[in-house]
Amino acid sequence: QVQLVESGGGLVQAGGSLRLSCAASRLRFNIRAMGWYRQAPGKQRELVAAITSGGDTNYADSVKGRFTISRDNAKTTVYLQMNSLKPEDTAVYYCNAKSVSGYDYWGQGTQVTVSS
Repeated sequence: QVQLVESGGGLVQAGGSLRLSCAASRLRFNIRAMGWYRQAPGKQRELVAAITSGGDTNYADSVKGRFTISRDNAKTTVYLQMNSLKPEDTAVYYCNAKSVSGYDYWGQGTQVTVSS
């Protein structure tokens, strides 16, 4: 069973930066992508950024140019560098790993709060 553990959330003022980390254990070769989702109160969970096993990335339009997803060489830790944070970025951020069969693994979530 894949386990994902997030860290790096917290409280920051608008315009500030945070870096989220997601450490994956028991990661199998059949993971085709990892990414970050977020869910704000009263809203649906949405994709923020993802990176495939081949290194391709994609971002939500709302974070393009501000957020960067990356991973370590062992492909077991995924990072989300968040710059120029806005109050609307406030949400619980979840790490996700998607298997080649389409199964989703989730972390426990980490709170990001951006004050105005």
